[in-house]
Amino acid sequence: MAFDGTWKIDRNENYDKFMEKMGINVVKRKLASHDNLKLTITQEGNKFTVKESSTFRTIEIVFELGVTFNYSLADGTELTGTWNLEGNKLVGKFKRVDNGNELNALREIIGGELVQTYTYEGVEAKRIFKKE
Repeated sequence: MAFDGTWKIDRNENYDKFMEKMGINVVKRKLASHDNLKLTITQEGNKFTVKESSTFRTIEIVFELGVTFNYSLADGTELTGTWNLEGNKLVGKFKRVDNGNELNALREIIGGELVQTYTYEGVEAKRIFKKE
């Protein structure tokens, strides 16, 4: 699958504004914008394994397409939701456990880069990764 591989963060677009909307304080936002995030993604059928490695933590998430799972953001925000494949895009629909607000995510390959787009309460941000 096109998502397989190791991806290193290259740049962000509107990420600080997105984190602010999420309620993340200014100190954590400054740190998060320089987290050196690396994603290693492998797909076996409907099962994805994503290893996240950053300045703050290293975790492994295993999820199956269409199956609800729980996930904690690096700042501790708890989410529950699903990933689904729509064409060549991974579409994530999540709800915050604390307030029920929706957080939508989209992963797609554009021009050889992995682009993650997040939308929360009308604010959209992108994190763009280059393949290692």
